[in-house]
Amino acid sequence: MVASLRMIICYSMSKVKSILHSLSFILYFYLLKNFMKLLLITTALLTSLSVSAQKQMNRIPTEDEMGAYVMVYHKDQDHSLHMALSYDSYHWTALNNDEAVISGDSIAVQHGIRDPHIFRGPDGGFYLAMTDLHLFSQKNNENNNRFSKLSAYRDTQWERDASYGWGNNRGLVMMKSFDLIHWTRTNLDFSALTCPTGVTDHHGNPIPWSEVGCVWAPETVYDYEKGHLLVHFTTRMKSGTEMIYYIYMNDDFTQMLSEPKLLFEAPHDKNGVPAYTVIDSDICKVGDTYHLFYVSHEHTATVKHATSKNITGPYVMDDKYNDGEKQGHEAPNCWKRIGKDCWVVMFDNYTRRPHNFGFVETTDFQTFTPIGYFDEENSPMKRANFSEQKHAAVAPLTVKEAKKLEKYWKKFGKK
Repeated sequence: MVASLRMIICYSMSKVKSILHSLSFILYFYLLKNFMKLLLITTALLTSLSVSAQKQMNRIPTEDEMGAYVMVYHKDQDHSLHMALSYDSYHWTALNNDEAVISGDSIAVQHGIRDPHIFRGPDGGFYLAMTDLHLFSQKNNENNNRFSKLSAYRDTQWERDASYGWGNNRGLVMMKSFDLIHWTRTNLDFSALTCPTGVTDHHGNPIPWSEVGCVWAPETVYDYEKGHLLVHFTTRMKSGTEMIYYIYMNDDFTQMLSEPKLLFEAPHDKNGVPAYTVIDSDICKVGDTYHLFYVSHEHTATVKHATSKNITGPYVMDDKYNDGEKQGHEAPNCWKRIGKDCWVVMFDNYTRRPHNFGFVETTDFQTFTPIGYFDEENSPMKRANFSEQKHAAVAPLTVKEAKKLEKYWKKFGKK
C-alpha cells in the first residue's frame, strides 16, 4: 500500500515537473516574443529620437543665436577661395592670413574659381557656389608675363576659339559643409546638357548647351514654396547676350533637379532680343518680397534693383534705385546686419586700383545710403589684414562657429 502510494506520488511529481517544464518553455517563448516586440519598439523610439535630434542639430540658428559673419571672396592673384570673419559686421579679418582656404586648382575643372557665393540653408548647412574659371594660358613663344605661370594648362590662350568670348567658362563648382571646414563637392558642366536652351541664332535655329559661352556668378537661395534650393547664374550662348538663368538643386548640392530656365533679362529691342546684357544676380527675401540686385550693361556697368512676389519672377525694375556710385561696379550682394532692420548692399568696384568694395545701407529698400569703401576715411567698414578682394558674399554665423573656424586656421593655416 505504501509502495503504491509512493509510486503514485512519484508519478504525480514527474507529471508536475513535466507540466512545469512545458510551461517554462511556453513562458520563455512568450517572454522572448514580447521582448523582441519591446526591442523593436525601443529601437524605433530611439531612432525617432535620433532623427529628431539630428533635425534639431541640422537647422539654421535663429537670428538671436547669431553673432558673427563670414565673407567669401576670390583674388585675381590666385583664383582661389578666401574667407574673412567679423563679429560686428564692420570690422573684418581674413582667415589664414589672407592666403587661400581652398585652392582653385584643387576643385575646379578649369583650374580656378571666381565669384564665390555662400548661403545658409534651412538645414543649417553652408552652400558654396562658384564659377569654374577658365584660366588663361599661352604658347611657349609668347612673351607675356601675365600668362606665363599658366602655360602648362594648354598650348593656346583659350581652350575653345575666340567666338565663345571671354572666359570659355561653362561650369560651376558646388560645395556643401556644416562647419566651413569639411566640404563635399560637385562640378556641373552645362555644355553637356541636352535639354533646350530656349535661345536661337539669327536664322531662328536653336542653339544647344554645347555652345554655351559662359556660366558665371552662381548664387543660392531657398524656394520655400517648392522646398528646394534655387541657384541662379549668368549665362550666354557663344558671345551673345548675357542673361540670368536658374536651376533647382537637391539638398546635398550634388544634383540638378530641373533644366535651366530663364529668370531675368533686359527689355527687348525692336528686333525682339534683349537690348543689353545683365549679369551678377543676387536675390534676398524680406517679408513677402524678393529683391533682385543685378548689374546692367545698358551703359556703364551699374547695379540695379528689381522686385517680385515670386522667387522666379517676373521682376519689376526699380527706376528709383541709386547707390551713388558713378564708376563701373558689379557683383552686388545684399546681407542683413544681425539684430537690426538694416540691410547692406555690397558691391565690387573693378575700376579702382587696388580693387575695393563699396557699401550702401537701407532699412526700407526705398532709400539706399552710401557708407563708403573699405578703409576709406569716414567709412565704418574696415579690414585688418587683406586687400584686393573681389566678388564677395556674406552669411551669418554663431559666435561658436566663428571661434571654431578661427581656431582651426590658427592651428592649420599659414603662420
